[in-house]
Amino acid sequence: MSSHLSADHPAAQPPGHGSVEALISQTRRLRGDVDAVRRDSQDDTTDPRGRWQRALYDLALHQLTDLDAHLAQLRDGPAPAPRAGSLLSRVGSAEWNLLTDEAEWSAELFHILGRDPAAVPLSLDELPSLVLTEDRPKLTAMVTDCLVDGRPIDGEFRVVRPDGSVRTVHMMGEPVLDADGSTASMWAVLRDVGELRRSQRAVSETRDSLRHRPSPPWHGLLRFPDEGRPGLDLAAADLPPTSATGRRSRYGGWYDACPLGADGETLLTVGDFGRPETEGHGPAVLIGALRGLALAGALRGLALAGTRPAGLRDRLAELLGATALPPVDSAVYCGYRPDTHTLTWAHASGPVPLLFRGGTGRALPGQDGPSGQAEATLAAGDLLLLHTGALEPAAVEHLLSLAPRLTTAGSAGDGVRLVARELDGFPGRQDACVLMARVTS
Repeated sequence: MSSHLSADHPAAQPPGHGSVEALISQTRRLRGDVDAVRRDSQDDTTDPRGRWQRALYDLALHQLTDLDAHLAQLRDGPAPAPRAGSLLSRVGSAEWNLLTDEAEWSAELFHILGRDPAAVPLSLDELPSLVLTEDRPKLTAMVTDCLVDGRPIDGEFRVVRPDGSVRTVHMMGEPVLDADGSTASMWAVLRDVGELRRSQRAVSETRDSLRHRPSPPWHGLLRFPDEGRPGLDLAAADLPPTSATGRRSRYGGWYDACPLGADGETLLTVGDFGRPETEGHGPAVLIGALRGLALAGALRGLALAGTRPAGLRDRLAELLGATALPPVDSAVYCGYRPDTHTLTWAHASGPVPLLFRGGTGRALPGQDGPSGQAEATLAAGDLLLLHTGALEPAAVEHLLSLAPRLTTAGSAGDGVRLVARELDGFPGRQDACVLMARVTS
């Protein structure tokens, strides 16, 4: 590969071995100091502020560890694959010759993009075929600015590997000029920054948890299975109303996932129950929490007894009718069998489930027939989104428009965070609950 410098710039001399060693020593001392402070800190990891502090310490240590690895690579030359879980990942390089339309890639770049090292490197015109559709304009603009205006490239985009996984790549580069000052080629270095971005999101999310209301208190008593259920990756959220609304009680809805019978089937439920038009303060909060606890407990008892989704509405109404609790306003009840990938569902005046598959989203058809419940067959990678009736049709349509991004989310948790961000401040939205289930096998 030719020199990665413009023709009118002299080649820079590599740093001396001793100066790099000194930087490595300083980095390792700083990393040791940060680790010592982290171990000596008494922050409570069960407290939101403590989790945020711990996430910041972890991110700082990750970055210092990878700075150490970067400096070692500078000293020693190209190295084998980095340690598992490293934020560093691999750093690949490429050069595209504009005169011959030839491309040269380093072995590391083939690895980053998940391509066979024996394959022919892609040309600049072919490179966008690896990039997520919504990120292609960004890559095109960066390359155009580099080749036409001589601007350095410095930006990120997401690539889809042959196995379907999505990686976030940071690309830096510049044009290579010939003797006449014309652009002869373009070189770039690319780095997989997915782990780094995930660590940064962890810091952001734990910081945001200091400012947002916690999950409903009854979920501390009836634990939501964050570790998932057979064949499913699960995540859910309780979303506050937008500032322009908010006359509904806090914790007026519920979400839950629990065993349905004893054969590995899972019951997924989301719904609202009747509530007075009161502000979410004082006794109203406690009443809402008690309602959620009683209702989720009743649903879990019925589910363990094997009550099918179509029968849950009537059985639940019978149980609530014998108490002072208000009836259910709307709900959706889903049963998922991982051995057959079968989803059965029924609803009580509530919204239908949304299914996201292959970059598209749609509402599942309603139940029909004497059973009173609908059936669908799911596949690995499918995302099922359940939500309460508080979401207006415009908000639901917006969720469906997120299909390309949701179907490439790394986990159900990533999907729920995307939904929460997109619905934050959505005009006229009441408080709502959402539950996402990602089929894993």
